[in-house]
Amino acid sequence: MDTLSKEARSERMSRVPGKDTQPEMKLRRLVHGMGFRYRLHDTRLPGSPDMVFRSRRAVIFMHGCFWHRHEGCALARMPKSRVSFWREKLEANQLRDQRNQLKLNEMGWRVLVVWECQLARTALTARLVRDFLNDTTGLEYDEIG
Repeated sequence: MDTLSKEARSERMSRVPGKDTQPEMKLRRLVHGMGFRYRLHDTRLPGSPDMVFRSRRAVIFMHGCFWHRHEGCALARMPKSRVSFWREKLEANQLRDQRNQLKLNEMGWRVLVVWECQLARTALTARLVRDFLNDTTGLEYDEIG
């Protein structure tokens, strides 16, 4: 049972930002500090990627572990109330992510997913982002981990 009324829950959830989140800002600062320049949320691309590197044909998605269901992550726990609602909603998010990444790959874009929890390991995240952006082999990166 939810501890908030339907109206109070709706109000609280409406305050959850879709972009410019703290993890996204941390990743932006990291990537910018490494000397890479990018565009934000290009709506012409499937999924409106968080960071777009046109000259490299590469995009980075910053995924929240809860909203995008980071498998095996403690931050991706299922809520205890309205389980069927949340399961359906979060699975739809995963399917949408998969479709968008597939479309991007078909369009010739390379895709990297950085998970919220991985930002705690800044050095590893920086190395993997650098390797991804400097990669000219055409290998696909699904996520760092």
